[in-house]
Amino acid sequence: MDRDERRDFVRRHRTAVFGYGRKSDGPALSIVYYVMDGDDILVSTMGARAKAKAVRRLGKVSLCVLDEQWPPTYLVVYCTARVETEPSAVVDLMMRIAGVMAGKEMPDAVRPMVVEGARREGRVVLRLTPYSTF
Repeated sequence: MDRDERRDFVRRHRTAVFGYGRKSDGPALSIVYYVMDGDDILVSTMGARAKAKAVRRLGKVSLCVLDEQWPPTYLVVYCTARVETEPSAVVDLMMRIAGVMAGKEMPDAVRPMVVEGARREGRVVLRLTPYSTF
């Protein structure tokens, strides 16, 4: 794949394995849904979770973007990462991720529930900026 094909691959998919270095015991991996913001990849998580703590500590993560079709194909994306906490950005991302998961855009009627969930769970945005792919 050339650079444009790799960028398109990431844009066309929605799930990835999120990887980061743990303080001990080797890397941690978890499955996440994501959306794009320009060339950045956005992931929603709770601020107290290990993913957010690792981003604050390391500033670098990897994603293995998955093609959900058989035979499985993937693209590993190395990213610089930061945590964003602005409440409206957190809720907007949660609405977008819920839409990706549901396969359709979320109606504005659910926004108040999402706002409450974001507050209760201490949600944050992980903004990942790709710098290399494999």
